[in-house]
Amino acid sequence: MTEKFQVGQIIEGTVTGVKAFGAFVSLDEKTQGLVHISHITHGFLENIADAVKVGDTVKVKILSIDPETGKISLSMKNAKPAPQRAPKKEAPPADFETLMKGFLKDSTDRQTDINKRLNR
Repeated sequence: MTEKFQVGQIIEGTVTGVKAFGAFVSLDEKTQGLVHISHITHGFLENIADAVKVGDTVKVKILSIDPETGKISLSMKNAKPAPQRAPKKEAPPADFETLMKGFLKDSTDRQTDINKRLNR
């Protein structure tokens, strides 16, 4: 088996079973592996049935092969690139005068609140 499948290899398989903890994927007639729920998609997945079902053909990356038991750990999310995040919007540049006006207003408001509390 280790001659046919290698860690890091990306191959297609067929989902043969779906459980709450992951999906079993057949790699050939005799070999299957497990995709843990945390390796189904990028991001959080609450219900695995939202992502895969029995009979689906999926691309998987082989994460590990236990030489003693022959168990194969697979990842669907590592078999494809991560989705790109939207770039963060930067705040528009502020000039010194605008910043100073904001600082003075905040300072005045705080002083007014303090004076109100003291005069009660």
